[in-house]
Amino acid sequence: MHEVLVVGASVGGATAAHTLAMAGVPVVMLEKDLARIKPCGGAVPPVAFHEFDIPQHLISRKITKALIHSPSGRQVEIDVRGLDASSDDYIAMVCREDFDGFLRQRAIQHGARIIEGTLTDLVVDAHGVTAKYRDRHSGQIETLRAAVVIGADGAYSPTAKLLGLPNLPRCVAIQERWRIPAEHLGRWRDTADLLLGHDVSPDLYAWAFPKADHITVGIGTGPAHSKHARHLLTTLKHRIGAELAQGECYLEEAHALPMTPRPHMAFERAMLIGDAAGLVVNTSGEGIYWAMKSGQMAAQALIEALPDTSLRALRRYEQRYWREYRTMYRFLQWLEGWGYGNNRQMEVFTDMCRNLDVQRYTFESYMHKRYTPLPWLRQIRMTSDMIRVQAHHLLATAR
Repeated sequence: MHEVLVVGASVGGATAAHTLAMAGVPVVMLEKDLARIKPCGGAVPPVAFHEFDIPQHLISRKITKALIHSPSGRQVEIDVRGLDASSDDYIAMVCREDFDGFLRQRAIQHGARIIEGTLTDLVVDAHGVTAKYRDRHSGQIETLRAAVVIGADGAYSPTAKLLGLPNLPRCVAIQERWRIPAEHLGRWRDTADLLLGHDVSPDLYAWAFPKADHITVGIGTGPAHSKHARHLLTTLKHRIGAELAQGECYLEEAHALPMTPRPHMAFERAMLIGDAAGLVVNTSGEGIYWAMKSGQMAAQALIEALPDTSLRALRRYEQRYWREYRTMYRFLQWLEGWGYGNNRQMEVFTDMCRNLDVQRYTFESYMHKRYTPLPWLRQIRMTSDMIRVQAHHLLATAR
């Protein structure tokens, strides 16, 4: 049996490779640059540490409170808690250089090979996949024969491009890392900030996320405003400038976020996962968990199907994924359009965050990645509150 080629060795690719290697399937990861740190806010739900058997020492900081800032400067502090209080009531903040490195090394320890190089060509035929890549160290073009290719190579996915697929619409995220002296960390010890407003992000949100020894300060914005990303980041730093006064910026990072899933993620002898498949979720821009989950599900579907690598066999992966998560993706897509449409709606969104039912069900879904139906009485109560808040802001605007 030919090896499975996984293009990309970040969280999704490493998870897919580890799953395959644990099942005895030969697998090789092709990573463009092992020294590169993936720019990312670094938020991971606690369920990921259980589901993927990840040690807690990789958590840089546990967030137990979220502070929402409305465009007008109003604030709502939310406790990170699901429907029932538990030890998993937190958001894990990780540093990607540590988190990715652990997942990659684990895959290698269980039998995956790794090559540092850039994919340059990909040909799928009736008997397998022929990949060409430029070796990072020798500069030579090398050829690798594989049974299947899994594209885990991000928003600009060379795998998708070589398969003849169109580019996805992409949002842009840009952030800075700030060293803050321990005595000035203050409320950031356990609190993440989410800032709303067209001055910092016309269609998503801005953030300040604490890690063990620094804070990441960043913004996300859609394609229509991406050329203004640096200006939006400057505005954000003005909004929270007093709290950064004792800090020092030591690194700027930027990356793209594909916020629209591809129509298909599985093809003849080929699969796409994570950002390459457009699996970043709306509203939050969360991508780490979904890259890992899609990598695991793609690998599991392949393990079950081998030696069958036909379109029909591999498409079971995307069928299972969307059977499990389509409702959630559609809801969050709607929520982004409703809550981030303009500054008035962002004020409404902020006020809805005061609703305890909204808080509990939001974090139940985020932390445990399971859909929990709302009892009809709570649905009525939440809907009534939404109508009341929406009417209040509409009348205020009219005046």
